[in-house]
Amino acid sequence: MAILHVLNGDATLVPFRDSGISGDIVINRCMMSEGHTIYTTNMDEFFKTRADHAQNAYGIDRQTYLTQVVQEFTRLENAAAYEEVVLWFEFDLFCQINLLFTLFYMQQHRLPARISLISPDTHPHTPNFKGLGMLSAGHFPALFADRLTLQPADLEAALHIWAAYCHTTPLLLETFVGRPAGQLHHIGKALKAHLQRLPAIENGLNRIEHFFLNLLSMADYRWYDLYSQFWNQLTIYGFGDFQLDVYMRRMISAGVVDEDGQLLSISRLGREVLNGEENYLSYAVRKERYLGGIPLQDTPWRWDEKAQKVTKTK
Repeated sequence: MAILHVLNGDATLVPFRDSGISGDIVINRCMMSEGHTIYTTNMDEFFKTRADHAQNAYGIDRQTYLTQVVQEFTRLENAAAYEEVVLWFEFDLFCQINLLFTLFYMQQHRLPARISLISPDTHPHTPNFKGLGMLSAGHFPALFADRLTLQPADLEAALHIWAAYCHTTPLLLETFVGRPAGQLHHIGKALKAHLQRLPAIENGLNRIEHFFLNLLSMADYRWYDLYSQFWNQLTIYGFGDFQLDVYMRRMISAGVVDEDGQLLSISRLGREVLNGEENYLSYAVRKERYLGGIPLQDTPWRWDEKAQKVTKTK
């Protein structure tokens, strides 16, 4: 039987190839949890917008993005040539948003007879499981045997959630946080983590920025040690060095974090922001910054941590 496996990122590639599971492989390197996403069924327009944004906002060469990310991903246009497409995506925000886009993209073309999903959030032989890249080749066959077959309702849910993710306001997306989504078991928690990246109503810090400043208020950290704390405590995000570097550079530029070689410390302004005496948004550059379809420059949308919901400022 002809099978196509879609892996979310390169970290899983080597152990997967060594697992003995047959089939072709496509690697999803899209990183849809970061940057601007527009809702359109014109995929050429979509990827052009993504490539332009990647270059302008993150300094990623446009042609490199088109070659290494888009060219690989668009091999999914031929998914119907396979009897089954198996999606290997973890539970975290990074993977779940890529999963949504993958399901949306596949539905713009002819579908294979079967689409199945492997999306573990724990593993019996791997304490503090963070992702498939932690597993050895011998672990993959059992996961493959237990894969879930996605139903039409699951595919339809993915379409609606992706559209909401690309919307310019977060209210529609928020409705999916506590709503069952068929066999997309992890999407609700991932979407809540996404919405918690909106500025907090109290001081303008999002959940990730608050996490870093709170740790630095108690002690200085080296870059990698600070990131290790993030990876151990906020596994729901699934971010790597690249995303965390972007956050930290922005915080340094805003003046809330001081950098001395490899050592990071909270500044006086950082303490004032953390205590609610200053607002982070008064110092952080938000031009070219988006959360899905939401432009962060002058956005009225905030996360209310006490109420655990999105709110709108006047």
